[in-house]
Amino acid sequence: MQKRSRMPRDTNQLGKLLVDMATGMVPPEPEPVSTKNPAAVALGRLGGLKGGKARAAKMSKKQRMEAARLAASARWKKRG
Repeated sequence: MQKRSRMPRDTNQLGKLLVDMATGMVPPEPEPVSTKNPAAVALGRLGGLKGGKARAAKMSKKQRMEAARLAASARWKKRG
């Protein structure tokens, strides 16, 4: 997760920071270096892309309906 920079709470300091950022006086923060293995990231993404379709193909219609019902109830539970 990317860390967020803190903005000053004082309005005068915040105003100065915004002016400095607009005029280029504050150097941009460097991009964080990723410590993840690119090959592992690609492999995980590949599995994630085909995982749901493969799971649905293996399930019977009754199992798919049950999974959909549980998912819908979980979504509605979050709302209220």
